[in-house]
Amino acid sequence: MPSEFQDRTVFLLGATSDIGRDLARRFTSDGARVIGTYRNEAAAEPLRHCPGLDLVRCDLSNPDEFPEVRSAFQRFSRPWDVWISAVGTMEPIGPFFDVGFQEWASSVGINALAPLRLLHGMHPFRRRDRTCHVGFFAGGGTNGPMPRYSAYCASKIFLIKMCELIDNENDDLNCFIVGPGWVRTKIHQQTLSSAARAGDNYDRTARFLQTDSPGTPLSDIYGCITWCIEQGKPVIGGRNVSVVHDPWRSSEGLAGRLRDDPDMFKLRRHRNGE
Repeated sequence: MPSEFQDRTVFLLGATSDIGRDLARRFTSDGARVIGTYRNEAAAEPLRHCPGLDLVRCDLSNPDEFPEVRSAFQRFSRPWDVWISAVGTMEPIGPFFDVGFQEWASSVGINALAPLRLLHGMHPFRRRDRTCHVGFFAGGGTNGPMPRYSAYCASKIFLIKMCELIDNENDDLNCFIVGPGWVRTKIHQQTLSSAARAGDNYDRTARFLQTDSPGTPLSDIYGCITWCIEQGKPVIGGRNVSVVHDPWRSSEGLAGRLRDDPDMFKLRRHRNGE
C-alpha cells in the first residue's frame, strides 16, 4: 500500500533485529521515511545505504543514550506517525528462583520498561494532526505458562496491558500489540545456548530450526502490522492480534467482530463471574 505511507514517518526501535530489518525495508519500499535504532555498528552496516532510512544509535541498557533518539526528531524536523518496538531478549532462561534477580530485572527492563520509557520521552514528537500508531510485539505465555522464560513472558504480558492502558488514555493514539508466532530469528540462539536450563523448549526450538519450516513469514508480520494501522483505533486500539491464528486477512469479518466486542483480544479473566 504505497500511498498509505507516502507522507508518514515510522520510528523503529530495533531496526537491526531480524524482524526490525525486514520492517524497515518494507516500510521504506512503501514510501515511508524510517528512523530506526541500532545497538552495534556491524549490525547497522547492511542498512546504511537503504533509501529513506536514517539510523540512530540506542542501547536500551543505557538510558543516557535515549536523549539522542529524541533529538534526532528535532534534527530531522519530522514528527512520527508510527512508533514500533522490535527489540527483545529471552534471557535469563531458567526457573525463576535459579536465575539471578538482577539479571531477571534487567531483562524486564530491556523487554518492557526501556521501550516504554523511550515511548514516554518521544510522545511529544508525535504528529498532532491525525491519529498516530504504536505497535509492540507479544510473545509466548499469553494463553498459558511459559516456564523458564519468566522475565520475557512477564514483560510481554506487561506490554499487552500497557497497550490497552495507553490506548484508553490517549484519543490520538492507536496502540496495539502483535504476536508473530514462531519466526526464524537469531533470538532462538539464546535458547540453544541455554541447553538444559531451557527445559522442554530446548528440544522444541532445536526441532523447529532443523526442519525446513519457514515459521511465520516476515511478509505476514508486515501485513498484519499494516492491517492494524489501516483498521485504526476503533477496531484495533488496545488489542493483542495474532499474526498466525487470527483471520486478519479477511479484514471486514474480523474488523466487524472487534468493533462489536470491546473485550476481544485483550487481557481478561476467562469465564469471569460464572
